[in-house]
Amino acid sequence: EEAVFLRKKITLLRAFSLLIGSMVGSGIFISPKGVLKNSGTVGFSLVVWFACGLLSMFGALCYAELGTRITKSGGHYIYILETLGPLPSFLFLWAEFFAIRPANSAVVSLAFGRYLLEPFFAPCAAPVPAVKLVSLLGYYTVLTLNSWSVTWSARLQTALSIVKLLALALIIVPGMLLLAQGHTENFQDAFDGQSLVPDKLPLAFYAGMFAYSGWFQTSFVREELVRPERNIPLAVIVSVITVIVGYMLTNVSYYTVLGTQDVLASPAVAVSFVQRACKSLISVVPVLVALSCFGTMNGGILTFSRTLFVASREGQWPPLFSMIHIRRHTPLPAVMLMFPLVTAMVCIGDIYHLMNFFSFSRWLFIGLATLGLIVHRYRHPELQSPFKVPLFVPVSFTIICLFTVAMSFYSDPVNISIGCTMVLSGFPVYYLIIHRQMSNRCRNLLYYLTQKLQLLLEVVQQEIKTY
Repeated sequence: EEAVFLRKKITLLRAFSLLIGSMVGSGIFISPKGVLKNSGTVGFSLVVWFACGLLSMFGALCYAELGTRITKSGGHYIYILETLGPLPSFLFLWAEFFAIRPANSAVVSLAFGRYLLEPFFAPCAAPVPAVKLVSLLGYYTVLTLNSWSVTWSARLQTALSIVKLLALALIIVPGMLLLAQGHTENFQDAFDGQSLVPDKLPLAFYAGMFAYSGWFQTSFVREELVRPERNIPLAVIVSVITVIVGYMLTNVSYYTVLGTQDVLASPAVAVSFVQRACKSLISVVPVLVALSCFGTMNGGILTFSRTLFVASREGQWPPLFSMIHIRRHTPLPAVMLMFPLVTAMVCIGDIYHLMNFFSFSRWLFIGLATLGLIVHRYRHPELQSPFKVPLFVPVSFTIICLFTVAMSFYSDPVNISIGCTMVLSGFPVYYLIIHRQMSNRCRNLLYYLTQKLQLLLEVVQQEIKTY
């Protein structure tokens, strides 16, 4: 009865909520341990947190300009495709689908399960099977919601963004009050150089950047944004500044109450903080943290499904995944595709190994996307972008990303080698399936399967061009 396409339903407030909701998730509640472990001291860890925030701002500004130059959805994928070509974009898609996104979703889901169950088992740790079961239930709930309605998933993101900021406030306020009373003993010898291990710093940056990751989320839903040329830059600048301030104050609060050994020994830093600083909130904060993780899962599914949707539309993914439900107007096949891999990684994964595993691939391709901005400027000097950053921003961001990726081979060679192998395994797939034309038999089989799945899922191709 009406045209089937993705509607422009993401306003400035929803874009801001998407960014806040994606950045403030499990990271600030689990990453302090990873940052401190690999930076050595309280002082150096705070420097890493601020540097990660500044680096995120640089990356967000680069992506804001890319979002005004390239009008398609798809985030990293479409930016690499439009600037560097089809091979690197397919390698990103391959690594993102089989490694980056399922590992990232598994990390956030496990943090959700751990924090939700923590009050019920305190002072003991929650049983691992129970954590994994609750993690999967949370992930499947968000998956169902995103399959059902874009509007409701966006509304949920807005509500949970408020919850996230409230969770940070409940940690910041008690910590600042104790700091004002003179509790500075944990900041003594904050910059003891003997504890610094330079070759571990890339892993500290990975943990910190994981907490900030999400500043690029509006680029995935560009075609569904209202007034994107105005709202993308405005949303990313305000949200990243808000998160930098919140994260720095949160970490200072952690270290005011918890010593170095306490943070390193804690499986859930926010819960340990509340147990020491404000026991009356012992049952409240873990639930708020779990809801924060729930919002990050929601934002991740909302955005990554658009990457698969656009890749299918560009001919680098099976055609079924560029189809939209005829009544719900959601990219249903693309939304549903991730759940088998996420389920597997939740069942077998460990948070910190998973974090190092996917961080290599993620930051490699983000660095390539900002390199693509430099290339795009050189190739199209006539293009007048409504938002433009100084050249040193993409240059410095690209260099730092690629240098950190190279250094990480010395810091964690096993996990990084696995991530590198995953990326390189996409080469033969690209040349056998994408670069070469499929045989008529394979093409007919694919068409037959797509037709049957279309009928089953009630999905059709987008009828109106939105970019």
